[in-house]
Amino acid sequence: MNAPLRLGIAGLGTVGIGVVKIVRQHRALLAARTGRDISITAVSARDANKDRGVSLSAYAWEDDPVALATRDDVDVYVELMGGTDGPAKASVEAAIAAGKDVVTANKAMLAIHGQALAEAAEAAGVSLRYEAAVAGGIPVIKALTEGLAGNDIKRIVGVMNGSCNYILTRMESAGLSYAEVFAEADALGYLEADPQLDVGGIDAAHKLAILSSIAFGTRVDFDGIELEGIERVSIDDIRHADDMGFKIKLLGVAQRTGRGLEQRMMPCLVPATSPMGQLQGGTNMVAIEGDAVEQIVLRGPGAGEGPTASAVMGDVSDIARGVRLPVFGQPAATLDTAERASAVLPAPYYLRMALVDKPGALAKIATLLGDAGVSIDRMRQYEHSDASAPVLIVTHKTTRADLDVAISAMKTTDVVLSDPVVLRIESV
Repeated sequence: MNAPLRLGIAGLGTVGIGVVKIVRQHRALLAARTGRDISITAVSARDANKDRGVSLSAYAWEDDPVALATRDDVDVYVELMGGTDGPAKASVEAAIAAGKDVVTANKAMLAIHGQALAEAAEAAGVSLRYEAAVAGGIPVIKALTEGLAGNDIKRIVGVMNGSCNYILTRMESAGLSYAEVFAEADALGYLEADPQLDVGGIDAAHKLAILSSIAFGTRVDFDGIELEGIERVSIDDIRHADDMGFKIKLLGVAQRTGRGLEQRMMPCLVPATSPMGQLQGGTNMVAIEGDAVEQIVLRGPGAGEGPTASAVMGDVSDIARGVRLPVFGQPAATLDTAERASAVLPAPYYLRMALVDKPGALAKIATLLGDAGVSIDRMRQYEHSDASAPVLIVTHKTTRADLDVAISAMKTTDVVLSDPVVLRIESV
């Protein structure tokens, strides 16, 4: 058997403790599968005295994660602290400079600094692995970089934030408002310390930016993602969508078009009978479309102690076996800077708006849509008891640009009481 592989773990929250448990419980199994004994030699976290439910007395303690990352008795630095910059980035950079392999679950850091970190790791001849950064326990990074390496990837579509999927499915099943379910999810600890990372779509967009880079051979471009959260989705939207055979999901889509790389993370309607339409609770799902494989669908837990720690240990095991791959599937120096493209491919759209309850209001809206070249597929007006009339419109396939022309014209009229809610209807 080869020399032992020694881990230094920075960050002893849910995932970090999950990694400690796996190393302890499955040490013999890991050795049999990798040909090396895998052990933990040192750890780091903000509070050395916190009770984490497992004894850490067998490991050296470092208050400073940079010191941990550069210890002589650490071969692989496992960064599980999180954060775009600060100690996480500084310690990963220090580990790479010291010739250490790195495993991280830090999607935000990779989405913003991935190119620079990839170039540094590849220049130093060390591994930078991050399966746990995207979709928890689902091995989507390995699928893209290895299993689907012979495919020209056409499109990636996915539900990549379990908290948002929990909120949307809970609203539907319980008939509760967004505000009520948001408060419930926050009380249960399902949301980040800054909930906007979840409900604003930022967390999921970090993941999409990483997947896009691997799939399309481009530099990570988080700023190029069209981003919209779920805050404006109401229980009425969920009911109306269900009426028409759809479910609402925070959906990430990435595809290369003739105009450039299209990346968007926003709530969409998907067919209720589709795999994504049936996705419940905190589960994640990613569909990958390639020219040879056509479509594969990966489904599983998107977060949590066991699933995320499992992904971390998958990367550690590859390093133990001597597997060396470019960080984003091909050498970082060969990654293109993608031309950014907005959603130009036509699709049907769902619009919900409140109109002044007077004769001719609905006809005026229909005329403005027609003037912009937008054809109406279905239109419904719902019962109401006040001076506003709730109206639902589903268009035939159109471009968002044409729809925006119509919406801008609507805002200049005296019949629209609030900005329309606009949701794309996505084929998945």
